[in-house]
Amino acid sequence: MPLAMPFDSQLGMHQVKIDDTTLRDGEQTAGVVFANKEKIRIAKLLDEIGIDQIEAGIPAMGGDERDVIEEIAHLGLRASVLGWSRANVNDIKTTLETGVDAIAISLATSDIHIETKLQKDRPWVLSTIREAVASAKALRPDAYVSVNAEDASRTELGFLVEYAKAAKAEGADRLRFCDTIGLMEPFRTYQVIKALREESGLEIEMHTHNDFGMAVANAIAGIHAGATWVNVTVGGLGERAGNAALEEVVMALKYVEGFEQIQFDTKRFRELGEYVAQAAGRTIPVWKSIIGTNMFAHESGIHADGVIKNPKTYEVFAPEEVGLSRQIVIGKHSGSKAILLKFDEYGIDLTPAQATAMLPLVRTMSIELKRSLYDKELIYVYKDYMQSIGVGNGS
Repeated sequence: MPLAMPFDSQLGMHQVKIDDTTLRDGEQTAGVVFANKEKIRIAKLLDEIGIDQIEAGIPAMGGDERDVIEEIAHLGLRASVLGWSRANVNDIKTTLETGVDAIAISLATSDIHIETKLQKDRPWVLSTIREAVASAKALRPDAYVSVNAEDASRTELGFLVEYAKAAKAEGADRLRFCDTIGLMEPFRTYQVIKALREESGLEIEMHTHNDFGMAVANAIAGIHAGATWVNVTVGGLGERAGNAALEEVVMALKYVEGFEQIQFDTKRFRELGEYVAQAAGRTIPVWKSIIGTNMFAHESGIHADGVIKNPKTYEVFAPEEVGLSRQIVIGKHSGSKAILLKFDEYGIDLTPAQATAMLPLVRTMSIELKRSLYDKELIYVYKDYMQSIGVGNGS
C-alpha cells in the first residue's frame, strides 16, 4: 500500500510503493530453490501483509516456473503480479500469456555489459528496448511495463536518460534503476536519481544490492531523490550479499524518515521472515536488523535497567510491532535490577541485597560457559546462593 511523505520542496508530496522480488531475485541466491507450494504461500503472505507488487519469477524458464507464475497470477491477489522477461518478443509473449498484469523487461545498459556480455553497441540497446516495450504494449495494452536498466549504476547518465526516454516513448510505465553489483553510495545515488527523474520524466524504481552494505541506504536515498518504487526481498535475500530487505526499508521509512502512514501489517514481519528463511534453507541471524531476536534482547546492566524503566530508552519501536517479544537476558554484563526482574518472572521474590550478592555468581558462570544463562541455570545459581547463606536448599 502506498506510503506518503513530504520530501524535497521541488518534488512536493509523492507516494512510495513496494515491489517484492523474493520469488525472483531472492530465489537467485546461490543454493536457494523454492518449491511451488512455497512460492504460492510466500505470494499469499506478501499480499496479506500489503505489498503493492509481487515479482513472481521468470516465465520464459518454462516448466514448473511458468506454471507457478500463472497460478500466482490467477490467485485473485490484491497485489499486482509481475513477471520478469528478457528484452525479446518471445520472452515477452510467454510472460504476458501467464496472465500477469505487469512485466519487467530487462536489458543491460552499462558499456561493460553491452560490449562484453551482449557484444553489441548503444544504438542496438536503444532500438531493442523500443521494440520490446512496443511489443508488450501491442500484445497487452493494459499491461504495466517496467523497464529494467541492468547495471544502471555503471551506466553513463546521459545514455541512461536516452534509454529511459526511448522506453517512455513506447509506453513504458517506469524505469527500474538496478545497482546490480551494489557499488553505489547514498550521496551519489541521490544525485543520479534526481537527475534521471527530472530529465527522463519517467517513474523510477530502486533495485539495490548489498555488496557494500548500503542497499537500504541507497534505496532510501533514491526515494529522497524522487523514486516512487522500491524493489525488496524478505530478509534481504538475493544474489551475492543480497538485496534491500523488505522489513528494513518499511520500518526505516516509518521511523527514520517519518512517513505519515504505514499500511503494511508489520506485526507479521517475523512470521514472514521465518517462513521464507525456512523455505530457503536458512535461519534468521539473531542480530538481523528489525526481525532478529537480539533486536529486543537486553543484557547490559545499563541497557536492561533503562528498558525496565522505559522501553523507549533503548527501543525505537515496540517488539510486538514486528512480531517479536522483549527479552531481558542474564549474563556477564547484567546488573542486579535485571536479576530482580527475571526472578519476579519466576515467582521468586528476591531482595535487592540478594540480587546484588548473586551477581558475581551469575557473571562467573556466564564467563565459564561463554554465553548468557538459561533459566534453569539461573535457578541453580539461586539454589547454590541460598544454600551458601544457610537458607534451606533454595527450593
